[in-house]
Amino acid sequence: MMKRTVLLMIGVVAGAVTKSFAQDNVKQDTVKQERVNLHFQQTVITQTKPRFNAAYSGNNSLSPSSETASSLTSTLFMGARLWKGAEAYFNPEISGGEGFSQALGIAGFPNGEAFRIGSADPRIYIARLYLTQRFEWGSEYENVTDDQNQLAGRKSKRYFQVTAGKFGISDFFDGNTFSHDPRSQFMNWSLMSNGAWDYPANTRGYIIGLYAELGQPNWTLRYAYTMVPTAANGSILDERITKGYTQNLEYERRYQLGGQNGTLRLLGFYNRGKMGNYREAVSINPAAPDVDAVDRYGHHKLGFGINAEQNLNPDLGVFARASFNDGHTQTWFFTEIDRSISLGSVLKGTSWKRKNDEVGLAFVGNGISGPHRDYLAAGGYGFIIGDGKLNYAHELVAELYYKADVYKGFFWLTPDYQFIANPAYNRDRGPVHVFSLRAHIEF
Repeated sequence: MMKRTVLLMIGVVAGAVTKSFAQDNVKQDTVKQERVNLHFQQTVITQTKPRFNAAYSGNNSLSPSSETASSLTSTLFMGARLWKGAEAYFNPEISGGEGFSQALGIAGFPNGEAFRIGSADPRIYIARLYLTQRFEWGSEYENVTDDQNQLAGRKSKRYFQVTAGKFGISDFFDGNTFSHDPRSQFMNWSLMSNGAWDYPANTRGYIIGLYAELGQPNWTLRYAYTMVPTAANGSILDERITKGYTQNLEYERRYQLGGQNGTLRLLGFYNRGKMGNYREAVSINPAAPDVDAVDRYGHHKLGFGINAEQNLNPDLGVFARASFNDGHTQTWFFTEIDRSISLGSVLKGTSWKRKNDEVGLAFVGNGISGPHRDYLAAGGYGFIIGDGKLNYAHELVAELYYKADVYKGFFWLTPDYQFIANPAYNRDRGPVHVFSLRAHIEF
């Protein structure tokens, strides 16, 4: 534990030194149309939970004992403009640490960084490596600022772009100004995106695929076709791309209500691959069903999500999401949620003279399908949850955080509290109280 803590502290210091060096170079870059850029982020999340009541536990249960766990991610964001309309991005990343009980036992897990981590020891890997080609027309333009995986410049509001390579699909889909990034906003998995969206990803949260986007001044249409892992939550991708694949389609509409910005997003997804079916698993072995034992090509999952955000004034915004999938086929990528609804708000600290601070409060209700419920009740296990039996109830989450700008938009500290009732949909376990502290550096 001491060795790991020291490693995390060294990472934070290294990030600060790198930021100081990079600032001197960034200030010299005054070119409006950026040719290259470089950004960095480091996030350390430490969480603790006291002991909670549990009538029983299974192989995938959250431990009822008190636990403390930490995670670390550090990412370099490198971008380059290659030719007219073409941009390339490369993100090497290092991650380490772990979540409570090896990130098992809660569908809406409290650490959004833990799902990217395959082992406690720090590992370096390629998070993103992709090429984007953009075609523009029209006379309406906007200035795009320099940011992570975004080159500054002047871009038309009417365009079509194609992206190919390795990326995080949530980089493009299901965005939300107030609830999307566990490195700077809410930390719970079911507040990062629509909870029932079983979005394509490997163990660390990234995937290889094709992405297309059609943009207009007030709306955007997105589509992606991606590969899938050969096993649930796996890292090896299935090369049989006509048998194992995902398709995602999203329509985004931007508008103003009472002079304040708002956005509505409608998402549909279709996952297909060598996956198991819950009812088949129970019918073959009612005493000890194993969904992996009935894996075969042809199984699929279909679902949708609704995502809305609205500014009430320049400092206060609200959001809501609702999502559903059919829940017949085993969860393959994200987490074991088949129905989810969430809502919340974020308030900036302008009124107390801390304009870069913010406070967020959100509530989530998660559920699973009948076949999924019967499978867990019979003693089955998924890759995230499974207590050996089940006294079903909706998993309920509340999260409250305060993000403090410690140093000039570079270093942030965020204390966070989460209340989780019926973890893994089991009223015989919990509630769980999670206390967190997040340190985040970015430039």
